[in-house]
Amino acid sequence: MKKIYNNLTFRVLVAIVLGVLLGQFAPELASRMRPLGDLFINLIKMVIAPIIFLTIVLGISNMGDLKKVGRVGGKALLYFEVVTTAALVIGLVVANWLRPGDGVVAQVASSDTVNRYAEQGKSMNWVDFLMHSVPSNAVQAFAEGEILQVLVFSVFFGIGLAHMGEKGHSLIMTFDRLGKVFFNILNIVMKLAPLGAFGGMAYTIGTYGLAALLPLGKLMVTVYLTMFLFIFVILNLILRYYKISLWQLLKYIKEELLIVLGTSSSESVLPLIMDKLENLGCSRSVVGLVIPAGYSFNLDGTTIYLSMATIFLAQVFHVDLTLAQELTIIGILMVTSKGAAGVTGSGFIVLASTLTAIEVIPVEGLALLLGVDRFMSEARAITNTIGNTVATVWIARNENELDMKRLNRVLNKEEKEPLANYEYE
Repeated sequence: MKKIYNNLTFRVLVAIVLGVLLGQFAPELASRMRPLGDLFINLIKMVIAPIIFLTIVLGISNMGDLKKVGRVGGKALLYFEVVTTAALVIGLVVANWLRPGDGVVAQVASSDTVNRYAEQGKSMNWVDFLMHSVPSNAVQAFAEGEILQVLVFSVFFGIGLAHMGEKGHSLIMTFDRLGKVFFNILNIVMKLAPLGAFGGMAYTIGTYGLAALLPLGKLMVTVYLTMFLFIFVILNLILRYYKISLWQLLKYIKEELLIVLGTSSSESVLPLIMDKLENLGCSRSVVGLVIPAGYSFNLDGTTIYLSMATIFLAQVFHVDLTLAQELTIIGILMVTSKGAAGVTGSGFIVLASTLTAIEVIPVEGLALLLGVDRFMSEARAITNTIGNTVATVWIARNENELDMKRLNRVLNKEEKEPLANYEYE
């Protein structure tokens, strides 16, 4: 009994159930629980930038061949574009097939929130995104937690350190020790994971209520179903190519997925996923490059939601989109879905940008989605996390940077091996 109680999966699951119950039966009290969830996420964010920096720098400096760094990075970006484009197409096809917007009454008015997202959407463009990805001040990038900027700086720092050869060995050893310090901090923070999951779930249910799901229930069911199919069909086939079991991989990261469910944030498990993949047998260099880049360029769940939300609003407002217009939507989302990476409220900003660009669906329709967006954010975050995990395993295997014997031992639980830097129990 004591072993079950001390298990992180059990504690987080209990915390989520308690959060739902408090939100349903004591909504006023539950709506004040948000600081608990925010505190946990902030504690995780506190170590994300240093862990990403140290992992990437150590990975590149240990890789030796800088051409390999470019090859892995290029392969990752190509993979991201192909898979997210597939997610876009799947979202459009299912939304057109199940038509979740039919019968929904479009009695919405423009609000300050919608206007704010719309204005940010109008100002989005690819050039600004590229300029924003390169930090003008590296210290500021770390201070503000800009993952993409930290990634770019870390790659340059790692290349610079690799060029030092033997002279940089002492610095590499220092960074390796620093990495262990930050994972020890993470070990302490993870004790609060159940509290964070409880606060996030209680706030969501208490603020919006389960009744908010009913008017847009068909959209929610459609989105969840589509993401389920994407994970167990598309991502499953990707791993099957190398005879790796998706189901076993999901069981391996079940603790992280429960934390994402409770906090509605994929960032809350970013350093944990990196460490678990390294323990699984993926090389540190591949993990360090693919996972941080994936959090900016490989948002499968967000991409599915954006495409489906666009078609949903078109159906609500009785706008019959032509094939050319839907292809235009795919083209726009292929760019804008990356352009808002790391921006608060990025889903709505990208959606507003898309609606503004196609100019046939009222931007005011975003108000319809505000009430249920928090509920669907869990599905987006979980799908994003799984998508980046699968991407890392696939690319590592493709690069012969995955220890298959270790992977099989860990997934089959043939022997209990501690994580590289972190203990869960």
